[in-house]
Amino acid sequence: MGNKTNSGRFFEDYRLGEVIAHAIPRSLSGGERALYQALYPARHALYSSDEFARACGLPASPLDDLITFHAVFGKTVPDISLNAVANLGYAAGRWLAPVHAGDTLTARSTVIGLKENSNGQSGVVYVRSEGVNQYGVVVLEYTRWVMVKKRDAASAPHAPHIPDLPAALAVGDLMIPQGLDFTRYNFTLAGEAHRMRDYALGEVIDHVDGVTLEEAEHMLATRLWQNTAKVHFDALSRPDGRRLIYGGHIISLARALSFNGLANAQMIVGLNGGAHANPAFAGDTVRAWSEVLDMAETSAPNVGAIRLRLVGHKAAKAGPLRGADGKYSPDVLLDLDYWALMPI
Repeated sequence: MGNKTNSGRFFEDYRLGEVIAHAIPRSLSGGERALYQALYPARHALYSSDEFARACGLPASPLDDLITFHAVFGKTVPDISLNAVANLGYAAGRWLAPVHAGDTLTARSTVIGLKENSNGQSGVVYVRSEGVNQYGVVVLEYTRWVMVKKRDAASAPHAPHIPDLPAALAVGDLMIPQGLDFTRYNFTLAGEAHRMRDYALGEVIDHVDGVTLEEAEHMLATRLWQNTAKVHFDALSRPDGRRLIYGGHIISLARALSFNGLANAQMIVGLNGGAHANPAFAGDTVRAWSEVLDMAETSAPNVGAIRLRLVGHKAAKAGPLRGADGKYSPDVLLDLDYWALMPI
């Protein structure tokens, strides 16, 4: 009997420099926005109102930047992380153009690094992924690295190659959407009065609110992005019999929670780095805090760029990011370093 099913790639199947064109184009609609806001407490004004977006110089309200991220990420999963042990981190991500309802996205990835783990059971694959719209315009690019199982522990290891990745994007590397103008920005409609100049370097904002993770919701969210990684759905794919929650689900929850205190950090334009510090499971309650790392003006009218560290955690109140040993505290779920655009 012929075997026509796809069991996914294993670590041995990747080759340095290989370009992988991912299947299943995705046409996005307004339904994406509605379901996204149902799954997460997302309410940034620029993504909620066409009229607010037009007052800010855009033709209409774009889809949330993280919808673009999840849609592109989901395309890559069958080829990159179907047999993943864990998604480890991100770097050098840039949102290059807004995505609107009606746009169709495809994705491609280039293998830029490989390193077998010392146990011989798995290895780390580094890929540079791009999301492309129907006009051939790259709307998103980012690097991620993922631990992938080996098919055969006895197979010869790849020659190790770890890519040189920047610690952070410079403000000049960020792409400001054409026409964006915050000179007529309505702070009352946005929900908070805080401009970029109201924040201080090193300031920490506790976002106060929490969301308890539900099994059905995280699986619905992951299916929405057509993410097929087994660990999110199949309780038998992990030794502990638990469904691992997709890390992007935690990113979106933490970002949405950050509205309380950062309502005017409207558009995510850069991803400097990120790590899923500890696994999350149904029943955990996610809370978040942010730290202001940097601020700068941009070439767009009244538009500033604010660099933020977003920490998602499951403690009853905000605690330290790391312990005395330098490792992430066990309650920390997410450590994300990103640039957002905010009125000056």
